[in-house]
Amino acid sequence: MTQSHNFRKPKRFTSDSLQKYSPRGLLLYFLPIALLPAIVIALAKGNLTAILINATAYTLYLFSAWCLRKGLQAEARHQQRPMAPPTKYPLKLLAAIITALATGMLAWLGARQTLPVAAAYAGGAFLGMFLSYGFDPKAKSTQGAQGYSGEELGKALAESHAMIRRIEQAGSKIRNHEFNNRIERICEIADNIIAQIEADPRDFRRARKFLNVYLDGAMQVTEGYAKTHSQLQLGQLEPAQLEQSFRNVLETIETSFLEQQQKLLEDDIFDLDVKIEVLTAQLKREGIL
Repeated sequence: MTQSHNFRKPKRFTSDSLQKYSPRGLLLYFLPIALLPAIVIALAKGNLTAILINATAYTLYLFSAWCLRKGLQAEARHQQRPMAPPTKYPLKLLAAIITALATGMLAWLGARQTLPVAAAYAGGAFLGMFLSYGFDPKAKSTQGAQGYSGEELGKALAESHAMIRRIEQAGSKIRNHEFNNRIERICEIADNIIAQIEADPRDFRRARKFLNVYLDGAMQVTEGYAKTHSQLQLGQLEPAQLEQSFRNVLETIETSFLEQQQKLLEDDIFDLDVKIEVLTAQLKREGIL
């Protein structure tokens, strides 16, 4: 047995880690409300130009708020997962630019300020966004595993995270408390295993077959059962036979997940491969693979 590596303690990543319901960034949704009275007054006066200016600024502010919220969620995901790639688009920077443009447009066209003054307002809005929320995270330099680059490793783990989320989504469609609890435990164990690999990328070489076989098999069987669950309620399938078959597979997968997590901790690569082959054979017998 090898000594434990000096890496940070693994932290499980869940969808809640995205801070989906965090109030941070919501203020930008409320700031443009002050433009609504201006739009109403412009309507009453029949001032089409003022309507267009204020309505456009209002729309830009709302779009900026949406970009900011998405950028903050992506930033939280990037902080929770060391190997998560940054967002494809710099959403927080985009939000700052849009806010600056809307502010400058209001100052220039709405308040009839000179262009330099409007530019100063725009610059102040941009600076305020930066000081309040910062900019988007950059790609982190990640350590690769033996035979794998950091980019390949990050891509593989991102795909594994996506499979776990698909298992959770399929499980939410199954109206069976026992199955829901077991699927939740399976996803939690899988998240912990991936967090362990992210903490020590050298574990990836030994866990690669686990990710390819176990997660894919669990995803296929869960999505397959969720798809036929509505048919089960209509009496088109034998409930007892189908439920028992699904129960057996879930029990096997959960037990195997726990075993593989322990084997990774023990660096027992030989027994890990043997047990993966055993599970693969069982999944094939069940018609899952």
